[in-house]
Amino acid sequence: MGSTGITISNNHFSHHNEVMLLGHSDDYLPDTGMQVTIAFNHFGKELIQRMPRCRRGYIHVVNNDFTQWEMYAIGGSGNPTINSQGNRYIAPFDRNAKEVTKRVDTEEEKWRDWNWRSEGDVMVNGAYFVASGQGVEVKYEKAYSVEPKSAAYIDQLVMNAGVLTSRSFLLSFPSFSFPFFSL
Repeated sequence: MGSTGITISNNHFSHHNEVMLLGHSDDYLPDTGMQVTIAFNHFGKELIQRMPRCRRGYIHVVNNDFTQWEMYAIGGSGNPTINSQGNRYIAPFDRNAKEVTKRVDTEEEKWRDWNWRSEGDVMVNGAYFVASGQGVEVKYEKAYSVEPKSAAYIDQLVMNAGVLTSRSFLLSFPSFSFPFFSL
């Protein structure tokens, strides 16, 4: 409730229905100031929805790999600002689930003014992002939390997403000796 300055990065998500929810409720006004960066994550197998679902705030979704969600990838309610840049969205084979975005329990006449935009995203297998708001065609005035890279580099940007193994941890610190780790 009222949190801000949040970064969610370098994770590998799989086998979940509701992956992440940002914001307390549509009516909780302090969450309007929430700023979240979601970067360098791999959203993998058997994910259904909420990658993330946002209630209010400014959400920068940058350089992530989204693979075959079952309902939607990015959802929101309560007028969040969504800035999607340099992501790869691979739609599922279900022709009814190709849309990346979902405005949850909100009629179009209300959400068409919400600022949701996609810039430099790669859409695969029929994926599509429904942009909205007045600032859709121009850069947001807010500073980027992370400078986006080209979506062409997604494989390299997310290749180390997920849990570190003891071997990758040791390779990150080759000049140190860790007697409690064994390879």
